[in-house]
Amino acid sequence: MAKNRHLVCLLFLTAAAAAATVSAAAAGNLTAYEMLERYMFPRGILPQGVQRYVLRPDGSFEVFFPGNGGCEFRVGGRYLLRYERRIAGTARAGSIHGLRGVSVKVLFLWLGIDEVDRAGDQLSFRVGPLAASFPLRMFAQSPRCRCGFDCAAAAGDAAVAAS
Repeated sequence: MAKNRHLVCLLFLTAAAAAATVSAAAAGNLTAYEMLERYMFPRGILPQGVQRYVLRPDGSFEVFFPGNGGCEFRVGGRYLLRYERRIAGTARAGSIHGLRGVSVKVLFLWLGIDEVDRAGDQLSFRVGPLAASFPLRMFAQSPRCRCGFDCAAAAGDAAVAAS
């Protein structure tokens, strides 16, 4: 009899934890971009096209993009970023740490960005002991894969190259 009670209790706790995860992700049907804003981040640190996300009560999250490949674009004219199909980490107000699935190309190497911090109107992206900071206003809009924040200029460059 005691074994049955423990089993029922375990099943109940598992179901409750799963429900909490689902309800956190569906909290008011907020998009991943709106959830970023609740954590004091601009929506533009995520590229367009988020398919779905999971946000757990402890702040850990997963964000999924469609397709098999990743998404690449430039930031600040010199940094090439790559977002994998799945990114994950833990969010707190003004801080994302334990980030996985986002990398920056430095010379010939792709290095994982493991932390993003907001300090006033600046965002700092950390790769180990190194960091690069950018004004918050650069991330007001979500970038598009391949052309980033300035798709009009990229389209113009492509048109010039084709002629």
